[in-house]
Amino acid sequence: MKEQMEGLKTINPATGKLIKRYPFMTDNQAKEAVQHCHDAFLKWKSKPIEERAKVIKAIGKSLQDHKEELVNLMTQEMGKLLKQSKQEVDLCTEICDYTAENGPNELADEERELPNGGKGVITYSPIGVVYGIQPWNFPAYQVIRYSIANLMAGNGVLLKHAETVTGSAKLLEKIYTKAGLPKHLFTVLLVNHDQSNAIIENDLVRGVTLTGSPEAGKTIGKKAGAKLKKTVLELGSNDAYLVLEDANIDKAVKHCVNGRIYNNGETCVAAKRFIVVDKVYDEFKEAFVKRMKGVTHGDPTDENSKMGPMAREDLRDDLHQQVTESVKKGAKILCGGEMPNEAGFYYPATVLEDVAPGQPAYDDELFGPVASLIRAKDAEDAMRIANDSRFGLGGGIFSEDTDKAFDLAKHHFDTGMVFINSFGLAQPNMPFGGVKNSGYGREHGGFGVKEFVNAKAVMRLS
Repeated sequence: MKEQMEGLKTINPATGKLIKRYPFMTDNQAKEAVQHCHDAFLKWKSKPIEERAKVIKAIGKSLQDHKEELVNLMTQEMGKLLKQSKQEVDLCTEICDYTAENGPNELADEERELPNGGKGVITYSPIGVVYGIQPWNFPAYQVIRYSIANLMAGNGVLLKHAETVTGSAKLLEKIYTKAGLPKHLFTVLLVNHDQSNAIIENDLVRGVTLTGSPEAGKTIGKKAGAKLKKTVLELGSNDAYLVLEDANIDKAVKHCVNGRIYNNGETCVAAKRFIVVDKVYDEFKEAFVKRMKGVTHGDPTDENSKMGPMAREDLRDDLHQQVTESVKKGAKILCGGEMPNEAGFYYPATVLEDVAPGQPAYDDELFGPVASLIRAKDAEDAMRIANDSRFGLGGGIFSEDTDKAFDLAKHHFDTGMVFINSFGLAQPNMPFGGVKNSGYGREHGGFGVKEFVNAKAVMRLS
């Protein structure tokens, strides 16, 4: 096959030039990698959890020891600003530290008295090898998010990373090993789609986790489900941020713009649809568009750049097609929206108005720096529009009445995460995940370490 001969390649999105090629594993090499990971797991699972925690803590330190190398490589491979690459590595270390500190308590045995006076113990046993299929937008974080929790739980971990960040994946493998993680326990697989399907079907693989599109989630969920293997799926979204009439407009504009263009607009839990009540719509729109016009793109290694390129040419082209299709169906461009005539895969910060159902800007996920501005009659109408989506990952509410905002978030927002008067990404001590077409399962906050474990009941009846 041509694909098999060519292997994987990484391309600098700021220039469009080739960085490096990587040959695919042979089918036999991929199968052996699974076996080696399983063998390493059999030894790792018997380690006291406190010893596992020490290694997890050491991985966090190793990330800092290799921070400059990893930061530069991530920026080169996917185009994020250097300062945001640094923030990503720091977040990864925080996750390692949190997991090392709290993992032993989360996974500790629980004793319960049985109704007849007997004794019951619930123990959380690792299940085996967990296979992660991860995207390119956060080359380090996406890997840390699932692998650290599963290593803490005592599982082995396999990684199929996105082709465009293959170098970052291999560097992470080195960072883990240098921290003292046993060889083969965390293994990067350089495989094609057919080989990946064989990994899912391998009897030694006990769980599969994916971050990607809903279509990819359906495919992976079906393949894993056919083998009765559990999955955790995080599938993106078109998160709504509500601006209510008592909102601090300056604060709302600042956070909303940052939430839309952070990571070059390529974030699953990004602010994407901005639903503003009628009383403050015009005021918000004027300030929002002005600030978005000030977001200039450029070389991600230049500290003066406010946004880098999109990760791949096809992603940039697809985004522009979504904008064009939305305009054909009635949306209006307030700024941006034009394909740049320059080297690299850049796209300008763009704002669309008159966004309505039937347009990609309303219905779909726009994975790039394009904001959808929607007018609502009042808070109730704004919440209706926010929930009028097949997605449900994150969202936000801007209101100076924080009690009211928390109430709306808790009882009415149909998403897995809600931010009040701010924009945020992951927090190590809070669950991360969504509902509806945004997937299922949770990571972080003590939830991730229990996704792929056997909650085993051991009982002694009286």
